[in-house]
Amino acid sequence: MADISLKEIALIIGVVATCYWNSLFCGFVFDDVSAILDNKDLHPSTPLKNLFQNDFWGTPMSEERSHKSYRPLTVFTFRLNYLFSELNAVSYHLLNLVFHTVVCIVFLKVCKLFLDTRSSIIASLLFAVHPIHTEAVTGVVGRAELLSSIFFLAAFLSYTKSKGPDNTIVWTPIAVTVFLVAVATLCKEQGITVVGICCVYEVFIAQGYTLPMLLDTAVQILRGKGSIPYSMLQTLLKLIVLMFSTLLLVVVRVQVIQSQLPVFTRFDNPAAVSPSPARQLTFNYLLPVNAWLLLNPSELCCDWTMGTIPLVESFLDARNIATIIFFCFLGSLIVFSLRYPGDSSKTVLMLLDFMPKHQCQSAWSLIYQKMALCLIVLPFIPASNLFFPVGFVVAERVLYVPSMGFCILVAHGWKRLSSKSVLRKLSWICLSVVLFTHALKTLHRNWDWESEYTLFMSALKVNKNNAKLWNNVGHALENEKNFERALRFFIQATKVQPDDIGAHMNVGRTFKNLNKTKEAEDSYMIAKSLMPQIIPGKKYAARVAPNHLNVYINLANLIRANESRLEEADQLYRQAISMRPDFKQAYISRGELLLKMNKPVKAKEAYLRALELDRTNADLWYNLAIVYIELKDPTEALKNFNRALELNPKHKLALFNSALLMQESGDPALRPEAKKRLLSYVKEEPQDANGYFNLGMLAMDDKKDGEAESWMRKAIGLQPGFRSALFNLALLYSQTAKELMALPVLEELLRFYPDHTKGLILKGDILMNQKKDIIGAKKCFEKILEMEPNNVQGKHNLCVVYFEERDLIKAEKCLVETLALAPHEEYIQRHLNIVRSKISLLSAAEQSTFPADGTAAVGGEKIPFENLKEVKSEQRTTQTLNSNINKGQSNSKKRTEKNNTDKETKKKSTKEIKDIEKKRVAALKRLEEIERILNGE
Repeated sequence: MADISLKEIALIIGVVATCYWNSLFCGFVFDDVSAILDNKDLHPSTPLKNLFQNDFWGTPMSEERSHKSYRPLTVFTFRLNYLFSELNAVSYHLLNLVFHTVVCIVFLKVCKLFLDTRSSIIASLLFAVHPIHTEAVTGVVGRAELLSSIFFLAAFLSYTKSKGPDNTIVWTPIAVTVFLVAVATLCKEQGITVVGICCVYEVFIAQGYTLPMLLDTAVQILRGKGSIPYSMLQTLLKLIVLMFSTLLLVVVRVQVIQSQLPVFTRFDNPAAVSPSPARQLTFNYLLPVNAWLLLNPSELCCDWTMGTIPLVESFLDARNIATIIFFCFLGSLIVFSLRYPGDSSKTVLMLLDFMPKHQCQSAWSLIYQKMALCLIVLPFIPASNLFFPVGFVVAERVLYVPSMGFCILVAHGWKRLSSKSVLRKLSWICLSVVLFTHALKTLHRNWDWESEYTLFMSALKVNKNNAKLWNNVGHALENEKNFERALRFFIQATKVQPDDIGAHMNVGRTFKNLNKTKEAEDSYMIAKSLMPQIIPGKKYAARVAPNHLNVYINLANLIRANESRLEEADQLYRQAISMRPDFKQAYISRGELLLKMNKPVKAKEAYLRALELDRTNADLWYNLAIVYIELKDPTEALKNFNRALELNPKHKLALFNSALLMQESGDPALRPEAKKRLLSYVKEEPQDANGYFNLGMLAMDDKKDGEAESWMRKAIGLQPGFRSALFNLALLYSQTAKELMALPVLEELLRFYPDHTKGLILKGDILMNQKKDIIGAKKCFEKILEMEPNNVQGKHNLCVVYFEERDLIKAEKCLVETLALAPHEEYIQRHLNIVRSKISLLSAAEQSTFPADGTAAVGGEKIPFENLKEVKSEQRTTQTLNSNINKGQSNSKKRTEKNNTDKETKKKSTKEIKDIEKKRVAALKRLEEIERILNGE
């Protein structure tokens, strides 16, 4: 085995970097979104064991919607990327580039087993620059191919060392091979096919058997004229070990997927659900299609599903000619490579030492062909659709390993041509042109993966018969909020594939985003009409993609905006549940609707049923907590908030609302935890003023006035018109003897909210008691009564203003009217008695003095303002979460709000006025209203 020089390594690194440097500027596109952006298994908070319980996309293997693609080691590398750079796409693409470089170097080492150094370098360079690899290298999810290939080749290299002197067995390389096969399989399923290549290598190359020789030996044994040679017994032993380990891996793999194949639809792979002979003819035609992509990678497409390749439905279809030519060529290669010319019983490797030069070259030619064919055929079998259906028609990335065999064949063919003096120069020119054009195509193709829009638009240039491509361009435009253009692409998808349920759902959703409710409902109804009817006794999911059931969810979400159609929406949710009792999303959406219908008990039942299906969903525990708040059970609500945070410590709404619940409980022991959660919330949502405001409220509860002021200022800085923050900051100044600092804050509040009653009362109080501005105070109270004629507090304080103006008759009349509004308020009756006493004294010609402190002295008694004795602000913003209804769409959330009315603590005695004023720090707070709206479908 020849070693690789540093110059060869440097050459490969330079070529790969030249072809793929621009891949570093690409983002997460297509399948990357599901595998990276939406995959919770990448997050450090997710237990590592989940990687071995979930599929490649983060879906539990036990769930029916799982694709059953089990690649935990690949996901682990994504997790490492996330650990160091989170969702910075550059690091993911850089690691892919490094892995591709490693594959090229290891492939060079494999080539040197069979080819001379020059041909090996050519094969490796061709592999490095081949455009068919852009999907595997530039697409982040292609890392599964890259990692699997590294261990695939390493396992083969290890196995080549298993033959010792005198044909003895060296077991250590075999053990290493079995281990590396297992690792390759955990990166991607096709890694297991290296066992077949090792078997072919052992039989036809290491032992040098030919097909006629094996047949002759078998015939002799069956006739009883001979026994199995010792060397053949050793070969059988090695093969048995390999096959047994392979069988064990297969058994484990079957156990992992729980003996269930993934559910695919006719849109994913139309031929898989087609009748004979269309199914067989189409699958066989796909083989020359894949071969042509290797030979001529000029038109590449990221998605070959749906109508990309029309079905071959007849034997008279002209495309069958391509199938026949392909199988004839492949068959001749296989026969020629397995059938060694001559009757010698010696092994090929032994013959090489004694053969004339031209015979030696012929023997090596057979070796090249055997290994090249093995690398082309065996790794491609799992994706060929010939033995079991897969979820795609053609996928360029699955040609990553098969292209190795193709590159070996090309390098070997080039060597044969260049060995002839007549064709030497031409062969070099052709090779240079191929390498240059392939490198240029790869460099250009990488830019297609820059964004989803560029990727799918490039695909539409190749194929306009794939509705999925039109849909995906629409999704890309939709993500940019370009709904008008997105709608045109979605509508075109329905024209290309009229029975595509997803396309009609996309049209409906886009109409909804454009506020065209009627058109949206019509589109959803078309999608609903395309759903197959339920067949009694047969699983619904076996005939339709589970995500298509979301048409019921989307339609229900649309019509429930109309209060008169809530029951109709509920019927749609129940219909989805009847079709599929394990449809978790239907229970979640129905629970949300039931809350809106003021049926918290039934909503609780719906969420509990959803939790039976998925107890690891933090959003479900959060929603259940909201239900318990509606049921007036804060203890259970807090328990469920805590469960949500155990599953997702960064669940923003659970952090926020659980902190409010702790704050509202009035338990001082819970305040530190409430503060901790609010600090976590503002770390996750640094631009949300609500978090800082509630931190300020907590600080006020703890009598930390400076800290409270700082948080309130922060909230107002982020949201200048923040009503509650402005009012409570003014209260804070008022209760800490900084009334004059409160006035500018109140002016700002009333500029945004001129009808803010409590703000007007507080401003009037400060103007009268601090500024001695009776006229200004009077305007404040009169404005309150213009808006709320029955406002007792405002009317009483206006009565005090009349009294201060020495208009006793008007003050008496005002207090009588106020007492009629609140006949049980003792302080009003007492103040009325004071005014009447004053009037009596004046009628007796007895004069009273009027102090300038906002009160009137009569016989040692004073009439104070009935200020804001308790205007404590409270907040409860409860929101229910609706998990993914449409893939690629935002989560649907519902907001329910509780705004508690202001409470007042009434005047107890005149002597307690000053004490009450000093204690207002504990009494003057109540939040009026905060809205947090999270929209989506």
